[in-house]
Amino acid sequence: MTSVTLDQLRLTFGQTRALDGVSLTIPSGSFVALLGPSGCGKTTLLRLIAGLERPDSGEIAIAGRRVAGRGQFTEPQDRGLGMVFQSYALWPHLTVAGNIGFGLNRLARAAREERIAEALALVGLTGLAARKPHELSGGQRQRVALARSLAARPWLLLLDEPLANLDTHLRQTMLAEFRRIHSSTGCTMIFVTHDQNEAMAVADLVGVMDRGRLEQFAPPAALFDRPASQMVARFVGNGRTLPVEVLRRSGEICEITLGGRVLRLPGVAPVGPGWLCLHSRDLAAQGAPGEGFDAEVMAARFENGFHILEIIPDLVPEAEPLDLRVDRPLAPGARIRFALTGGWVIPRAGDAALTTAARPFAAPV
Repeated sequence: MTSVTLDQLRLTFGQTRALDGVSLTIPSGSFVALLGPSGCGKTTLLRLIAGLERPDSGEIAIAGRRVAGRGQFTEPQDRGLGMVFQSYALWPHLTVAGNIGFGLNRLARAAREERIAEALALVGLTGLAARKPHELSGGQRQRVALARSLAARPWLLLLDEPLANLDTHLRQTMLAEFRRIHSSTGCTMIFVTHDQNEAMAVADLVGVMDRGRLEQFAPPAALFDRPASQMVARFVGNGRTLPVEVLRRSGEICEITLGGRVLRLPGVAPVGPGWLCLHSRDLAAQGAPGEGFDAEVMAARFENGFHILEIIPDLVPEAEPLDLRVDRPLAPGARIRFALTGGWVIPRAGDAALTTAARPFAAPV
């Protein structure tokens, strides 16, 4: 059983702090995505797990065995893992079978050929063993790279933005393949991506990173419904945050003031300054007089089959525009009334006050 444990990992490149005290436990057999803006440290973290980089401090354990830290370092080839890179890294002069079997020379010929055939079947490339990489489509080359890693029967499979070079249709196809292969093999998989939709589509758990720190580690739905920090609230799903004052809290219900109005909304913030975290689904057009909030339309767009208005609430004129789904577009400058139908309240000064229950699977940072 291959769990991965990271304890207070730190790494700097010159004056740049690439990782800043990352601690995380990845359950055995899980499919984990690492997500975050460019330069957040997600690929660096993957390279540390692979053994392609050495941490300045902290420890890494794979399947309960320390592979980095306390003066110990296990080379990549001895960690029992496979890795699929963005570039595929296929040998152009070798056939598909030759590429897949490149690292299996220690096996007898019959066992090697059996392992290659098994890997080809697993990724849906049976019958293409004799082709060269240039005779394959981009999606097929990606499958060959995946089959090469799977042929070694790794405990742990690391995927470093493997879909970046594929078009949208092929990405969706490969995402489905990743899910199927994960289900078939039970292998622990860690997938680095900058695409939120990819991360949410395949992963059981998603780690959101920013500036070398782990902001939250949780199931995809929890990142939307219960963000642990302002960064997560704003990064995941293009969310927005509004400054509020928390008057009191009972369990996971916060009484807040927003623009002079008192509201009761879900949250875990203590009394004091807080953030109200919102997505477009938390707002609804509201026509009843005396209810809701007034806003000015700043822009309109058509996205994923919906008309989206960018609105500035009168109650928080300095806020960034909120997204409001409507059945018809309105011109900039128009007035509209909206109601809050959801949201999540967190402390304004970091996430130190969040409870474990409010931050499922969260790792200390």
